Amino acid sequence: MNPFTLDGQTVAITGASGGIGSAAARIAVTLGAKVILTDLSAPNELAVELSAEGAGARANALDVSDRKAVQAWVHDCEPIDALIDCAAICPFDDWESEDWELTRDQVFGINLGGPINLCRALMPEMARRGGGRIALVGSIAGRIGGVKSSPHYLMSKGGVHSFVRWAAKRGAENNVLVNAIAPGVVDTPMTENQSFDYSGFPLGRKATAEEIAGPLVFLITPAAGYVSGAVLDVNSAMHFS
Repeated sequence: MNPFTLDGQTVAITGASGGIGSAAARIAVTLGAKVILTDLSAPNELAVELSAEGAGARANALDVSDRKAVQAWVHDCEPIDALIDCAAICPFDDWESEDWELTRDQVFGINLGGPINLCRALMPEMARRGGGRIALVGSIAGRIGGVKSSPHYLMSKGGVHSFVRWAAKRGAENNVLVNAIAPGVVDTPMTENQSFDYSGFPLGRKATAEEIAGPLVFLITPAAGYVSGAVLDVNSAMHFS
C-alpha cells in the first residue's frame, strides 16, 4: 500500500482561494483525492481548473466563523474523510487604532472560531464512520510572538496549537486524528506588501505556498496514521519547539 495515497478520499479544504489552500488542493488531487473547496466566495475557478484535469472538485462559499453555516455545509456535503483548514486572516494593523477591536473580533472569529466550528461539526461524523483526519494551520507567530504579526493574530494561532491537543485527545479513541503545522513566513498575498529582514531567515527567504501545503497534505495521508496532537514546525530552522 502506498502510504501517500488519497485514493477514494473526499478532502474538504477551507480557505481554498488562498495560496496555501489552493496549493494543498492541487497536491491532494494528484494523490487521488476528490476535493470540496470553500472560501468566503466559492473558489469556482480552482474547481473548474482541477475538474478540467480530471479531478473531482466542487466549490462552495462558507464563512467558517458562522457555526450554523458550518453545520449546514457539513450536513449538505457528502461524507468528508479529511479536512485541511487554511481559512485565516492576518491584518498587519496597529492595536492602538480606534477601531482595532473590530479587527480583533474578526481575527478571533475566523482563526479560532473556524477550527472549533469545523471540528465540532465534522468530528462526530468522522467518528461514526470509523475515523478521519484533520489538519489545521497554526503559525510560528504562536511560538515566538510573531515576526511582524499583530497580537490578535499570534494569540489566535497560539490558540490553534492548544486546541489541536485538546481535539486530538478527544478524537483519538475513534481514529479521528487532529494535527497542525506552524509555518514560518510564507510567500502569499497575505505577506506580499510586507518587508522582512531575511538575515533572520535561515534559508534567506520566505516559504513557498507549496512548501507549506505539502506537510499539510502529509498529515491527512496514511503515512501519518500514528500522528495525532502534533504541531509540526515548518520554518527553515527559524525556531524549534
